[in-house]
Amino acid sequence: MASISLKQLCKNYDGNDLAVDHLSLDIKDGEFLVLVGPSGCGKSTALRMVAGLEDISGGDLFIADKRVNDLTPRQRNIAMVFQSYALYPSKTVYDNIAFPLRMQGGISKADMHQRVMAVVESLELGEYLGRLPKAMSGGQRQRVAMARALVREPVAFLMDEPLSNLDAKLRVQMRSEILELQRRTRTTTLYVTHDQVEAMTMGDRVAVLDYGVLQQVAPPQELYRYPANIFVATFIGSPSMTLWQPTWQPHEGDLGLHLVDRFVSIPREVCQRWGGAEAMAQAAQVGLRPEHWRRANTQDGLSVEVLSVEHLGHEQLISFALPPSVNAADNAKSARGQARLDSQILHHVGEHVMLQPDLSQLHCFDVQGKRCPDAECTTATPETVES
Repeated sequence: MASISLKQLCKNYDGNDLAVDHLSLDIKDGEFLVLVGPSGCGKSTALRMVAGLEDISGGDLFIADKRVNDLTPRQRNIAMVFQSYALYPSKTVYDNIAFPLRMQGGISKADMHQRVMAVVESLELGEYLGRLPKAMSGGQRQRVAMARALVREPVAFLMDEPLSNLDAKLRVQMRSEILELQRRTRTTTLYVTHDQVEAMTMGDRVAVLDYGVLQQVAPPQELYRYPANIFVATFIGSPSMTLWQPTWQPHEGDLGLHLVDRFVSIPREVCQRWGGAEAMAQAAQVGLRPEHWRRANTQDGLSVEVLSVEHLGHEQLISFALPPSVNAADNAKSARGQARLDSQILHHVGEHVMLQPDLSQLHCFDVQGKRCPDAECTTATPETVES
C-alpha cells in the first residue's frame, strides 16, 4: 500500500478562478480519508487529479513518495470506484471483475481465476457470477464495481460518491461493507462525498473543502467539537449550528451575554476556556449545536416561537424564531435556531417554548469567522488551514 501527498495542488480552467486552490493533504498509508464539501467545491476535481483524469495546473502529487504528476492513470496503480458503477453492460459479473486483469496482461488464466474468486468470496458475489449488470440491484452492482477495483491489488482506492445512487437503507449497508473491506485490506482510500453523514461515519479523518480551499482536516469528532471556522461549524452537523451576533457587558461581576430582555452571566470556567472575560467579549459571533438547547422554566428560559417540527420518534427537531433582540449572524436572514429535544413533550408549529442554552458549549468566532483561541482543544488540536 502507499501514502498519497498533495502539495499545493491547483486546478485552473481556461485562466478562470482556481477550481482547486493550493490544496495540501497527506493521506497516510492505510488511512481512509474523506473529502467533503458542497456541490462545486472542487472535491471531485481534486480526486480526478489524483487519478490522473485531470491535468494538474500547479503543485505536486506524490503516491508512495514518488512524484506522479506526469504518469498516466495506469502507471499510478490506483483503482477508482464511480457513482455510476461504470460496469460493462454486455459482460457478466465474472468478466467485469476479470477485465482489468485481462487488460493488464502477463497473468495466467489460473492466477486470474484465483484472484477473481478471492474477491468474489470476499464480497459475497458468488451467486451472481453469470449475471449481467441489468439483472442486479444497485447495491449488488456497486459491490461488483468494488470487486473490480479490488482485484487489481492497487496501492490506493479512489471513490467518487459511490453511494449517491442508492436508497437510504442501502447506503447504510454499503457504508458498513466499504469500511469492512477497507479495514480488512488496509488499502489507502480517498473518498469524496457531499454527504456529511458519510463523512462523519466513515473517515479516519475528514477534510472539508469550500470553493477549492481546504478549510479543516481532522478526525470526525474533533471536526464536530472544534470547527476551525463558521463554514465548518455550519456545514458539519445536522441540523446546523445556531449562530448569532452577541451583545456583551459586565453582569454581577462576570461577563454577561444579552438574551431577550436581560443579561445572563457566563460561568467563569467558560470564560477561562476562551482566554478570560475580556478575550471572550471580543467574539463577533457565537454558536450552539441543536443538542445544547434544553427546555426551561419561565424564569430562566428564552421564549421562542416554533416555526417547524420534525418528529423522529425518539426525539424531535424544532426550528424556532429567535427574538428580535438576538441578532442573526447572517443579516440577510431572520434569526433562527434549531433544537434537538426528547419526545416526552410534543411541540407544534406556532407554539411558544421556553428554551435554555447550555453556555458551557458555546462556540466563539472572530470577525473573520475563524474560531477564537480555545484552551479546551490544546490537547486535541485539529489540523486547520487558513481560509
